[in-house]
Amino acid sequence: MESALTARDRVGVQDFVLLDAYTSESAFLDNLRKRFSENLIYTYIGTLLVSVNPYQELGIYTVSQMELYQGVNFFELPPHVYAIADNAYRMMCSELNNHFILISGESGAGKTEASKKILQYFAVTCPMTESLQIARDRLLLSNPVLEAFGNAKTLRNDNSSRFGKYMDIQFDYKGIPVGGHIISYLIEKSRVVYQNQGERNFHIFYQLLEGGEEELLAYLGLERDPQLYKYLSQGHCAKESSINDKNDWKTVSSAFSVIDFTEGDLENLFGIIASVLHLGNICFEENDQGCATIPDIHEIKWIAKLLGVQPSILLEALTHRKIEAKTEEVICPLTLELSVYARDAMAKAVYGRTFTWLVNKINSSLVNKDFTGKTVIGLLDIYGFEVFDKNGFEQFCINYCNEKLQQLLIERTLKAEQAEYEMEGIEWEPIQYFNNKIICDLVEERHKGIISILDEECIRPGPATDLSFLEKLEEKVGKHAHFQTRKLAGPKGRKRIGWMEFRLFHYAGEVTYCTKGFLEKNNDLLYRHLKEVLCRSKNRILKECFLVAELENRRRPPTVGTQFKNSLSSLLEILISKEPSYIRCIKPNERKEPNKFDDLLVRHQIKYLGLMEHLRVRRAGFAYRRKYEHFLQRTKIFIRFPRTLFATEDAFEFSKHQLVARIQATYKACLERRVYVKKRQAAIRLEAHWRGALARKVAKRRKWAVRTVRKFIKGFINRNKPLCPDNEEFIVFVRKNYILNLRYHVPKNVLDKSWLRPPGILENASDLLRKMCIRNLVRKYCRGITAERKALMQQKVVTSELFRGKKEGYAEVLNQPFANSRIDEGDINPKVLQLISNEKIQYGIPVIKYDRKGFKARQRQLLLTQNAAYVVELAKIKQKMEYSTLKGVSTSSLSDGILVIHVSPEDHKQKGDAILQCQHIFEAVTKLVMLVKRGNIVDVVQGSLQFYIGPGKEGTIVFDTGPEEQIYKNKNGQLTVVSVGMKSS
Repeated sequence: MESALTARDRVGVQDFVLLDAYTSESAFLDNLRKRFSENLIYTYIGTLLVSVNPYQELGIYTVSQMELYQGVNFFELPPHVYAIADNAYRMMCSELNNHFILISGESGAGKTEASKKILQYFAVTCPMTESLQIARDRLLLSNPVLEAFGNAKTLRNDNSSRFGKYMDIQFDYKGIPVGGHIISYLIEKSRVVYQNQGERNFHIFYQLLEGGEEELLAYLGLERDPQLYKYLSQGHCAKESSINDKNDWKTVSSAFSVIDFTEGDLENLFGIIASVLHLGNICFEENDQGCATIPDIHEIKWIAKLLGVQPSILLEALTHRKIEAKTEEVICPLTLELSVYARDAMAKAVYGRTFTWLVNKINSSLVNKDFTGKTVIGLLDIYGFEVFDKNGFEQFCINYCNEKLQQLLIERTLKAEQAEYEMEGIEWEPIQYFNNKIICDLVEERHKGIISILDEECIRPGPATDLSFLEKLEEKVGKHAHFQTRKLAGPKGRKRIGWMEFRLFHYAGEVTYCTKGFLEKNNDLLYRHLKEVLCRSKNRILKECFLVAELENRRRPPTVGTQFKNSLSSLLEILISKEPSYIRCIKPNERKEPNKFDDLLVRHQIKYLGLMEHLRVRRAGFAYRRKYEHFLQRTKIFIRFPRTLFATEDAFEFSKHQLVARIQATYKACLERRVYVKKRQAAIRLEAHWRGALARKVAKRRKWAVRTVRKFIKGFINRNKPLCPDNEEFIVFVRKNYILNLRYHVPKNVLDKSWLRPPGILENASDLLRKMCIRNLVRKYCRGITAERKALMQQKVVTSELFRGKKEGYAEVLNQPFANSRIDEGDINPKVLQLISNEKIQYGIPVIKYDRKGFKARQRQLLLTQNAAYVVELAKIKQKMEYSTLKGVSTSSLSDGILVIHVSPEDHKQKGDAILQCQHIFEAVTKLVMLVKRGNIVDVVQGSLQFYIGPGKEGTIVFDTGPEEQIYKNKNGQLTVVSVGMKSS
């Protein structure tokens, strides 16, 4: 309770019973508005909870909030749905009786969300064991499955429950949830085949198309676009921004696995869903005889495949009707209108019975096989009172249900109030508050009469129409005070009632119903011919839903109105046997906007939810009552007027701080002394035990150390003996220690020759490890070499074989990489390329060619192909030397770049040996040798060499060293090559 008067003025009172002007609807509305503007969406009327949908997240449903309300007295904390849940749970556990929580309100008021919050509260706060966690998860995950198949987008709510649901949560004697059971009421089957503008079919259709895997949709014969299906596109809002069908599909799919659906179950279930969509796309045409035909049987084939029926039999059942006479059966063709009716009736029947199967399947997964005594808490999430511009058969049934529940609420509230006053010995006369109950009784009597008349019209022989039903109503219940038609109403009321309408005066106000479609929806007949097809289906779910025994029963099935009336009676019997709690949900505006409070809309809901009547009943006697344990520990105190309560509470708030401070000081001192004494005694005991434990630990460690040292000394003495118990541990230790140390001294590359010196007993093992290590390093080094580098190294190996220790400058070029070629292809004359086009140039280098006679220097190019070496001058090939005819290659041991290619004298095509000088002598000779592919053709000479000039003629090249490089013809006619001497490294 808000403690200060200023707070009460700003946020209102948290219990409507505390309003002074409790008979004023405006004061009631004003208090509700104040609290809503402060995001206080919950308010009590005694133990009844009024909830206003905030249309936003308020952060009041956390685990910490759940723990705050757990086990706390009902009125000690602000109003909350958790308080209702916790109170019901504690009463059930303490009194071992059954409870139920009735959640009501119109579509979009938050009924489904309230039931979810209650389930989540029980899941988090109730004691739980691992073995029962599956039951808890199935209880929670049954919600998204039922919402997918039973909820739809309407004009008022994006997730409107189109069926009533009662769920029993079963608890064992420890208060642990162990199972559950669900009962569904009046699924809105007509939505399967028709939706108003701005509304959608049931969620599951859109979820399947949006989130289903491609393979699944292909198996079902479906496309992703919902606009392709008549049953999904009539409302023109198949895509809704506030609904994420793909994510919802994932949630439903994961829930199926937890609730124990098999692959076969899901295959059959989705086959039925897809067949409904295919049914809606069947197009009928009228033939010359006025009978219906189906020209395109594409959809028929898909339905037959998915449901496991014969296409021809299904085709006949949709266009013909079987009429049974006494001795024979007659097959009559259907008109276009009747065929459409038969198709839609089949779609509704298949979906409606599948939904019932789905509920039963969930119940089988929730059943607890332990038959020991259990208590239950029921959750009733039922449609609220509905008043639309056009109200039909569904609104009639829904409002009848609300009349019955309102009657139950009043009866139970009055009975509970009377019992409490009698127990306290207080006289109370609530006669004037029975007026609403009397109205409910009269309305119930009128509803029963209308349903009976509707059933009579459905089963009587002869033609029956919605108009004849209305005339029968005027005849039978026309004199009832709460019934009007256009014919029976006065001149003023007649204008507001159509010729096909009647008006009922409910406890919540008057509602006008249109009788169009009443008989059809109440009958909800499925032609026998279609029923035979479905009974013979191979789809396992349909086989359970449509039993062959139905065909043998010639009795007319009960009408929808009768079924609903009977199931409602059973529900009331269940509720009467349990202790009630109530939650009334209110929608603050039609647009689902946060922080918007529509006075007119909320006032209307306050009226038809009967909140003012409930408040008047609670205020008929003493409005506020609190046990004397909370008020000076006496028996219960009854306060008639709220201002008395507020004055008492304010006086208590003023004086309690003075009293509490003094009490707290004395009590805290006493507690602290006790705590200090206990801590001191505990510390002394703890220190003594700890010192003893430490001493024992040290002694134990010393003994272990002595044994270990002795053992290792003995092992060291016997280390060179064969392995035995005396030296085993020592040798193992030495091995381990050496291996551990060795890992820090392993060579890093193949050139690193260091190695950790091993003990004598491990020398053999150390040698093996060293060899393995070197092999591994070599393997790693070899694997890391690229193909290009490998080729380069192979060339360097050839160079080493040719020149190592023979020619100066070898060491300097060892680390210099060889080029693939020293001449680009663009630098070679195109005519030369054309002349040797049949051979690929492997290497090229600029050279200086010296004439064999005058030794005149000329710029040339040396080109090496796969088969020959070419000396080229611009566009001419001056000399071609095939490798097969080469006699050898000569070069000096000095650092000059002279290269002599010797040709065979027998080769008459050749003019003589080629005397060349190049900058990269080692590279050029290596490339030439690798292309010639012959060994021992290179001769590294010292001093001089002879070369072939022509037949019978030879020349000499003299090699010498000097201060500078020179090449000239000496006096003796010899070519002299002077190179600068290099220091040996």
